[in-house]
Amino acid sequence: MSTIAGKGCERIIPDSDKKPLKDIERSIVKTYRKHIWSKFIKAIKDYQLIEEGDKIAVGISGGKDSILMAKLFQELQRHSKIKFEVVFLAMDPGYHPDIKKLLIENCEYLNIPIHMYDSGIFDVVDKMAKDYPCYLCARMRRGSLYAKAQEFGCNKLALGHHYNDVIETTMLNILYAGNFKTMLPKLKSKNFENLELIRPMYYIEEKYIKRFINNSGIWPLNCACMVAAERVGNKRYEIKDLIEKLKENFDGVEKSIFKAAENVSMDGILGWQKGNQKFSFLDIYDEEEK
Repeated sequence: MSTIAGKGCERIIPDSDKKPLKDIERSIVKTYRKHIWSKFIKAIKDYQLIEEGDKIAVGISGGKDSILMAKLFQELQRHSKIKFEVVFLAMDPGYHPDIKKLLIENCEYLNIPIHMYDSGIFDVVDKMAKDYPCYLCARMRRGSLYAKAQEFGCNKLALGHHYNDVIETTMLNILYAGNFKTMLPKLKSKNFENLELIRPMYYIEEKYIKRFINNSGIWPLNCACMVAAERVGNKRYEIKDLIEKLKENFDGVEKSIFKAAENVSMDGILGWQKGNQKFSFLDIYDEEEK
C-alpha cells in the first residue's frame, strides 16, 4: 500500500487495485491494439523514428504518458526485428519524497529499470521564473535529459508527447505566439551533438492513455511540480478547454488542426521562415506570374 501526501490531503493507494503486470503488458497489444499499439508503430514507421543500432534514452517523468511509453518500448523490443537499445532515465527535479517514492514503486512494479538522478531544477525555476514557471521548467528538463542521454552514449531521446499535445502546441503558437508552428515528431538537437529527439506517441490520443492507466490500476504522477502548484499561468489548460468547446460545434476539429500542419499551402500564406531567414510571399510573387 502506498501513501501519497499532497497539498492539504493524503491519499491511500491499495496495491490490490493494481492489475498483474502480465495483464497490463498484454492489454497493450490486445485491448488497446487499435488505439495505442498500432498508433505507436505507425508513428515509428511514418516518421522513421527508430533505426537499427539506435541507443534510445526514454525519459520517465512518472506521469501517465511516460509510463505507457516505457512499456511500449519494452513491447517493441520483444516483437521488433530492428535491434536497438533502451535506457530509461528518470530525473528528480526536486519532488516531494512521497512523490519520488511513488515514481520508484510504480517503475519497480511495472519492471521498468530506471536510472534515477537529481537535477534540482525546481529550485532554479522557483528563483528565476516568477509567475510563469512551466515553460522554463520544460526547457531545463529537456536539456538535463539530453545531457544525461549523452552520458549514456545514446543517439536519441524519446519523450512522451502525444496527439493532443501536438494539437494544443499548434493552437498555442497561433493564439499566443503569432506563428504557425507545430510539435514535430522528431528533431535534431542544436546544443547536443549527434542527439535527436523523437516522439513515438505522436498519433496516440490522450483519452486512450488515460483509459490504459486507469485500467492498470497504476497511480501515476500528475506533474508533481513543487513550483507551479502555488502559481497561475499555464496557458495549455486554457487551450485544452478551448478545444473542448470547439468540438461541440465543429465535428473532427482535432483532426483538422493536426492535419493543418501537413497541408500548408505555400500559395496561401503571407510569409515563412527557414532557419533564421524570413521570406515573404512577395519574394516569389513575380516568379509565379512567369
